[in-house]
Amino acid sequence: MKRTLPTAAEMRAWEQAAIAGGESTGAALMERAGAGAVEAMLGWRPAWRRAGRALVLCGPGNNGGDGYVVARLLRVRGWTVELRAVGEPVRLPPDAAAMRAAWIDAGGAVAPMRAGADGFDVAVDALFGTGLRRPLADALAGVLHGVERAGVPIVALDVPSGLQSDTGRPVGFAPSVALTVAFGALKPGHVLGEGPDRCGAVRTVPLGLEDEPGSAQLIGPGDAAFAARKPMGHKYDHGHALVLAGGVGRGGAARMAARAAMRIGAGLATLAPPPAALIENAARLDAIMLRPLRDADALRGTLDDERINALLLGPGMGTGAREAALVEAALRSGRAAVLDADALTLIAREGMRDALHDACVLTPHAGEFARLWQDLAERIGTVSEIDAAREAAARAGATVLRKGPATVVAAPDGRAAVLASVREDAVPWLATAGAGDVLAGLIAGLLARGAPPFEAAGAAAWIHAEAARRFGPGLMAEDLPDAVPGVLRTLAS
Repeated sequence: MKRTLPTAAEMRAWEQAAIAGGESTGAALMERAGAGAVEAMLGWRPAWRRAGRALVLCGPGNNGGDGYVVARLLRVRGWTVELRAVGEPVRLPPDAAAMRAAWIDAGGAVAPMRAGADGFDVAVDALFGTGLRRPLADALAGVLHGVERAGVPIVALDVPSGLQSDTGRPVGFAPSVALTVAFGALKPGHVLGEGPDRCGAVRTVPLGLEDEPGSAQLIGPGDAAFAARKPMGHKYDHGHALVLAGGVGRGGAARMAARAAMRIGAGLATLAPPPAALIENAARLDAIMLRPLRDADALRGTLDDERINALLLGPGMGTGAREAALVEAALRSGRAAVLDADALTLIAREGMRDALHDACVLTPHAGEFARLWQDLAERIGTVSEIDAAREAAARAGATVLRKGPATVVAAPDGRAAVLASVREDAVPWLATAGAGDVLAGLIAGLLARGAPPFEAAGAAAWIHAEAARRFGPGLMAEDLPDAVPGVLRTLAS
C-alpha cells in the first residue's frame, strides 16, 4: 500500500466516492474514525486506560461529529466526559447530527462552548479538522489557548484546529497538541511547515476503505530498495560520474560527493578540479580518478567520452565566469546532471534556465529555492511546499529536490514525494556542513547507474537520512559515505 499525503480536497473526494459507490456510509466512517481515535489515545498513553475526566470540544461540522463519537466511547469506558459544542444543532451535517443524537441517547449532555479546563486529564479538539480556511473566532481560540495554559494535554482529531491541513501553517491561532489522530492517511500538514511541532505525536487510523487518496506520497525504504540491487557486469555497465571540483583549498565538498557516488554503486567516479588543485586532490583520493579541467572547452572535450553519463556541478565549485561557462557547457551536453550549491547560484544569476532539461536534478535548500523562484517561495504558506516544488519542477522542466526537515521531490510531470524526517524520524545530525554535498553525490551516483531523476532523488534522500540516523550524534559529512554500505546491506536483505 502506498503511503500517501492527501490534501483536504483529495480526502473529501475519496470519502465521497466510497459513499457514492456503496463501500461505506458517512456515519460508518465517522464511527470508525471515532473508535480509532479512542484506541489511539489509550494506546499512546497507557495511563489513560484508567478512566479519568475528558473535555471534548465539538465544532459545527463533521470533525465535531467525530468528537461526539469519541465522547460516547470514552463514556462507555467509564470516563467522565464534559462535551462543549459550538454551532446550532439544526445546522449540523446529517452524519454529525446523528452522532450528536447518539451521544444524547447514551446519556450524554451538550454544554455551550466556554473557557476553562481545570481538573481534566485530557481535552479532545474536534472543532474544525481539515476543512478550516480562516482563523478561529477569538472566543474559540481563547478556549483552546486556555486549555494549553491549564496544562491539559490535547488530542486533536485529524489536525489541530487552526492548522492548515495542506500546508502545515497556522491560520491565526493553532494549539500545540500532545497527540494528533490522522484519519485514513497522514496529511501534508502533519509533516510540513509548523505541523511537526504543532501536531505532537501522530497516529494514523485506517478508515477501512480501499486504495489511498493523494497525488503525493511519502518516501520510504521501499522507494530506495532498488539502490541495493546491482547486477553483475563491467564497471562501465554501472556508469561513470564526473564531479566538478573547486580551486585550491576548495575541494573537500566535491571529494565527499564523489565518494558518495562510488558508495552508492557508480562504476567509476572522476573528480575534475582546475589544474592548480590537482595535486592536493590526488593526495586525498585513491578509488576516485582525477582529471584536470581548465575551462568549458576542456569539459566539452572530456564529454566526448560517452561513457561519462552523469555530472555533478556545484559543491565548492565557485561562481566566477569560468564556472558559469562550465555549467552552461554541462547543461548543453544533455547529460544527466545534479545541480547543487554554486551551480544553483549561477543558474539563478546567469539566466541559464532555458538550458535545463528533464535529466537534471536541482537540489536547492530554502534560500536557494527563493533565489531561483522568488514568487513561489513567497507563496509558501498560502500553497504547500509540495505544490511550490511541483510548480518549480514544471517551470524548470527538471526534477527539483527542495531540502529541509521535510524534503520534497517533484518531477516536471507533477509527481511529488516527501521524505518526512520529523518527530521520531528526525535527523538533526544532518545539520552540518557538507551534508548536502554528500546527498548530491548519492543522486549523481544513482543517475550514473541509470536510475530516472525522480527515483534517484527520492532514493538518495532516504538513504542519506538513514545513514545519518544510524551514525547518530557526532556526525560529520565525511562520515556519511562510509555509512551508506550498511544502509544498502539492510535494504538488500
